Amino acid sequence: MFGQKLLPWDYGVRNLFRRPSRSALTLVGLTIVVLLVLVVVGFIRGLEKSLAATGNPNVVLVYALSSGADIENSSIPGRTPALLSASVDGVRRQHGVEYVSPELYLGTRITTANMTEPGMGLVRGVTTSAPLVRGKVQLTEGTWPQSGEVMVGRLAHSKLGASQDDLAVGQQVAFDGQTWTISGLFTAAGSAFESEIWAPLAELQTTLKRQDLSLVAVSMDSPDGVADIDLFCRERIDLELKAVSESTYYAAMQKHYKPVRMLGWVVVALVAGSGIFAGLNTMYGAVVGRVRELATLQAIGFRRRAILLTLVQEATLLACAGAIMACVVGIFVVDGAAIRFTMGAFMLTVDSVGIAVACGVAALLGIVGALPPALKAMRLPVVEAIKSI
Repeated sequence: MFGQKLLPWDYGVRNLFRRPSRSALTLVGLTIVVLLVLVVVGFIRGLEKSLAATGNPNVVLVYALSSGADIENSSIPGRTPALLSASVDGVRRQHGVEYVSPELYLGTRITTANMTEPGMGLVRGVTTSAPLVRGKVQLTEGTWPQSGEVMVGRLAHSKLGASQDDLAVGQQVAFDGQTWTISGLFTAAGSAFESEIWAPLAELQTTLKRQDLSLVAVSMDSPDGVADIDLFCRERIDLELKAVSESTYYAAMQKHYKPVRMLGWVVVALVAGSGIFAGLNTMYGAVVGRVRELATLQAIGFRRRAILLTLVQEATLLACAGAIMACVVGIFVVDGAAIRFTMGAFMLTVDSVGIAVACGVAALLGIVGALPPALKAMRLPVVEAIKSI
């Protein structure tokens, strides 16, 4: 009956403290592996969250048919907003004001006072109708931009590669041969707008010597209004316009970035795989030094299965401790960290999905990393193992 018993639970726990240096090094290695997994998953989740937060099914984007899905290359007549307001029913109105936002959108090189080289930023020329259509945009500091002024999103500094102080209220930025004063800061619920700089449309057109627009954003009473605007665009073939709901547009962007997200998951798998191999090396070293101990346990009556379970328990405890440490670092350091990307900038997101993946990888590291060396040690004859040094 004694041989049927498992080793006491605290036996494996005590073994971890008998070799503090080895346990500490293993714990640090596992924490780094799990933290890398958490960062990659945070990148994927942050990108998905930013694109999902930007789309609004009630908002219709009207831009040039020839531009494909690249609004930066779109050019439509300046009279398009008036034509839409006069020809389409269902445009949202409140107190006699139509929710129609003409916009000029471009990527350009921008410099700040402390930047040695200009950074590539995103500028959107807007009117006072923009906050009506972009309902998630909220001014958090300062005022709406007047002549010679701009307001910047909270992640614009990340997109430019500048410091946050360089884009504070009262500072100046320069692009397209003109210097602008920052009048305010805004947020947009984590959407892509937060990496942009907004300037008065008329003044931006004058600076760029352009009278056209990049797009018109129209807020409709219901998502069904997309069909009405689409019909207008089809009838006015002379304008060469295309209409798509904002949510559909950014859903297509998610498909466009699908290879990037898939690559991220591949990186997660590679990091986990490398962690497992590192765990194998560590556990092989740990088990080789305990061959006599394991043989003695067998000699006094414990079955190999019980000893194997104890070794897996030790490795899993270390891996879980590493997961806890990595999650704490992820929540307080990684979560909310801004990162530059082609579409602008977004924040890494450590959410329940990322934590679940990190903990799953940690458990896998503990179990799979401990099994092969433990099985190898168990195959040695007891007498030969006891005589080993």
